[in-house]
Amino acid sequence: MENTNKIIGKGIDRIDGIMKITGKATYATDYPAKNMAYAVLFKSTIASGKIVEMDTADAEKSPGVIQVITHKNAPKLNVKGGLRGGALLQGPEITFHGQHIGMVVAETFEQATAASHLIQVKYQQDKTEKIDFDELAKKPEMPKGKELADLVRGAGKSALAQAEIKIEEAYETPIEHHHPMEPHATLAVWEGENLILYNGSQIINGAQTAAAATLNLRPEQVRIVSPYIGGGFGSKGGQWANLVLTAVAAQMVKRPVKLALTRQQMFNSVGLRQRNIQKISLGATKDGMLTTLAHETISHTAVDSEYIEPCGDCSKIMYEVPNSLISYRVVSMNLILPTYTRGPGKSTGSFALECAMDELAHQLKMDPIALRIKNEPKKDPSNGKPWSSRTTVKCLEEGAKAFGWEKRKAIPGTHFSGENLIGYGVACGTYPARQRDSSANIKLTLKAGQAYAIIEIAASDLGTGTNTILAQTAADGLGIPLSRITMKIGDSDLPPAAGSVGSVGASSFANAVNDACTKITDELLAKSNKQFFVRPTANDLMISEKIAAFETQSSSKAPAEAEQYSAHSFNANFAEVSINKLTGMVKVTRFLAVTGAGKILNPKTARSQIIGGNIWGIGMALTEESVIDPRYGNFATRSFADYHVPANLDVGQLDAMFINEVDMIPNKMGVKGIGEVGIVGVAAAIANAVFNATGKRIRSLPITPDKLLPS
Repeated sequence: MENTNKIIGKGIDRIDGIMKITGKATYATDYPAKNMAYAVLFKSTIASGKIVEMDTADAEKSPGVIQVITHKNAPKLNVKGGLRGGALLQGPEITFHGQHIGMVVAETFEQATAASHLIQVKYQQDKTEKIDFDELAKKPEMPKGKELADLVRGAGKSALAQAEIKIEEAYETPIEHHHPMEPHATLAVWEGENLILYNGSQIINGAQTAAAATLNLRPEQVRIVSPYIGGGFGSKGGQWANLVLTAVAAQMVKRPVKLALTRQQMFNSVGLRQRNIQKISLGATKDGMLTTLAHETISHTAVDSEYIEPCGDCSKIMYEVPNSLISYRVVSMNLILPTYTRGPGKSTGSFALECAMDELAHQLKMDPIALRIKNEPKKDPSNGKPWSSRTTVKCLEEGAKAFGWEKRKAIPGTHFSGENLIGYGVACGTYPARQRDSSANIKLTLKAGQAYAIIEIAASDLGTGTNTILAQTAADGLGIPLSRITMKIGDSDLPPAAGSVGSVGASSFANAVNDACTKITDELLAKSNKQFFVRPTANDLMISEKIAAFETQSSSKAPAEAEQYSAHSFNANFAEVSINKLTGMVKVTRFLAVTGAGKILNPKTARSQIIGGNIWGIGMALTEESVIDPRYGNFATRSFADYHVPANLDVGQLDAMFINEVDMIPNKMGVKGIGEVGIVGVAAAIANAVFNATGKRIRSLPITPDKLLPS
């Protein structure tokens, strides 16, 4: 009676795909509410100072306007409630250009927008505003966070003096923005003293806790509803002021209120990826053994709060090296607080580390793959823990065969195709594999002799396929066909769960559902009071015992022994570029990502995840850059017309391979995250391919044509 027709590991189509393409999937702005009002934010036009006068009279008289809300009439909020970036209308002080300074609430979005342009604001501007990163970076400071203290192993950077071969270079990555397809939006509905927030939230329970604390409510008074999310990439991991300000507006006008950020407002409302200057120093013997690695990062944060992405994380663990230094320095700027962005620290840090490794290989006249394999660590160099598993070498070897690495020309600038230069590049990446505490509820019913299941968990689906992989997990765990599984996620009223952040979602959610399946089967077995030679499924027991309905809830956490090991996903990225000799235009003609990420629950959605990360990595390498206007501290790039993300014509042939890896140490199911490792190492692989094509080393992203043409 045991279920032998397993569907975990099969490329099942997304179970919610039809709903999405037919418009039936409900995102934050799709929910109806009676007597809806619309809020529009208006923002500061200086980077530092304070408001001395605000004239809202014309806006208040404008057609359809219900209320104008500013720091003068907004309720007192708990600014330490857990929201990111401030901007909660709690005072006249301005700390960055584009800070929220008020809202207009009107009968229509158009009326609110028109009225917001009528508001006149006078400022007392701080002439010592901090908006020039290059100047500020000359005198950086130690971070406040203890986790970013200097990490020294062996003799640290001082060992570089004795190295036979040295590389010392600085690599720069610019400010980037998340820009999910669905901009941030919230619908707030008050029901007495209780609040419902329809909102895109990567961490359902985290949004509930932060919103409640900021509004001085109990968590049970706030309900977050977020079954579908149109992307987030970290920006919807921590919640921002717009979430609570929508609730404030709804409370003040005593009506449901919808607030949706425009694409332009996204640039200074919900965080960004920091600009980083990373100095890499490598020391090695003449035969390619690393002796020293120093990774020194200078970055920026907000003037009133600190966030620094951990650019040295890959350098801690990727290669065997006896002497190392990982350090961070920071400057405060009048910009919105930076935040987690896909592969935080690892994607930017791997660009510096993996380009430096390529430079070292070139200086040694050594194949870049051979150099990496030569310095493969047997255990985690950062903490001495054994690997739960490590697939870097296999990813490199299998990827080299599949990509045709043997065709690479060792001498840069010697591979031509007509007017185009051809280059090959490789880079490795990693991301931690973790499980976080999560709970799931299963409801079974028997109808017309068939068992049906409803799976309930406060998980989130960023568009990555959470619904599908959890339905597959439940179908296998219960022995019930996928067609009779119903998923309910994205609601804080459901059993609490981890978030879709830090690549913990799949492992945390799937193990919670799997454990609940085991528990409900055990309970049904006990209820039957029978012994079986072959363990029956929950489906078998519901039918044989004619049980009309049965329900259970289970909580799941990582195995205790997981902490004794270092668990990660690993990858190897291979890029082929074609560069026009006359224009300097770079095209990624082929890209292959080879990943070791434990058990792949659904290879179809997993491949999509990896390729999505690769495409963003292509954007990181070639097109994406948020540019600050040095006069005012605002962003000169304010739309997709000037902030360029890769389009179809920018991307060549993409492919993804997965190493067949069994690693049951991080969690019972052997699942590792892939949401972020897909972007790690991509930009470096492309930059290394550009060097192989041209002989010109570009250490500052993005790699635009002007950087490749003769000066």
